[in-house]
Amino acid sequence: MAEEQKPNKPIITRNEFIIVSSFFGFTLILLLFTFYIPNYYKQPEPVEIDITHGSTLSQVIDTLYSRKIIPNKMNMKIIAYLYGAEKKIKAGRYNIPNGLNYIKLVGLLINGSPSTQILVTIPEGIWQSEVAQILQNNLHIDSTKVMELSKSKSFLNYLNLDVSNLEGYLLPESYYFYSNVSAEEILGKLKDEMDKFFTPKITARMKELKMTKNQILTLASIIDGESNLVSEFKTIAGVYYNRLKKGMPLQADPTVQYLIRDKHKNRIFKKDLLIDSKFNTYKYYGLPPGPINNPGKDAIMAALYPEKNNFLYFVATGNGGHAFSKTNSEHELNVSRYRQWRRNQN
Repeated sequence: MAEEQKPNKPIITRNEFIIVSSFFGFTLILLLFTFYIPNYYKQPEPVEIDITHGSTLSQVIDTLYSRKIIPNKMNMKIIAYLYGAEKKIKAGRYNIPNGLNYIKLVGLLINGSPSTQILVTIPEGIWQSEVAQILQNNLHIDSTKVMELSKSKSFLNYLNLDVSNLEGYLLPESYYFYSNVSAEEILGKLKDEMDKFFTPKITARMKELKMTKNQILTLASIIDGESNLVSEFKTIAGVYYNRLKKGMPLQADPTVQYLIRDKHKNRIFKKDLLIDSKFNTYKYYGLPPGPINNPGKDAIMAALYPEKNNFLYFVATGNGGHAFSKTNSEHELNVSRYRQWRRNQN
């Protein structure tokens, strides 16, 4: 007699199916709720964030979390990794609208069009008016506004500067700026970079010299105005320290050029040496009240670490450099040589 076949037992029971389906359904709803529900922040919108070149995904997520754009870093990381965002996020400045969910936010960072950055170079030893012109030419920043901010008491107080002018307190370098940057942002960044340069070591050195930051920047600005050869900076600094110690007037041409910069900056006449201004180092002893341009790092370091020499005078040679001398008679000889060089050029 043939055996009676038993009916096939189902893989899972109806109750088990309901439990599994419920679990996956709950998980799906949870995922949809977690990643698709809008994230709202409680601040004026849109929130502006900067993602710099070389920023890691973790750094970007930390920024979003610290700015309260996302409530959970792990959720953002999950979506970012699923989309391969760690290699796709574009550097730039983003305006983040309110109410983006994690998926849309990642999409914005990957596919969005952030404000681009523009490379702007601020040369060493240039006047504030020239800085303003560079910013206008490259970033369309109103040069008049830059000059007004440079002398604005409220803006200077905001930058924690107890000076009458920003001139000398902006560090010349090459910077990346966003195309929609403001004049306040630019000046603030250049001032912050100058502050960073004055490390505790440099502050200690100023104390050794018994010089203030304003005095160091003032001397550095004169050095930067005197020569285009960095190799001469410390020698020139030594000359000025020697003159200061002996109580001699600095007689620095750049300080007079600063006074006549809007007239005939390329040449100094005898009448210009009589201008009654504390910035005229032919008429007044010691350092001027403040910097006459924005000195670079090399000039600042020269002012901090001058060459030890016995020179008291120097004059241009005509080939881009200067001839240094210890006595007035040597100096007069060098001056006559320079004048002869000029006559030969004419």
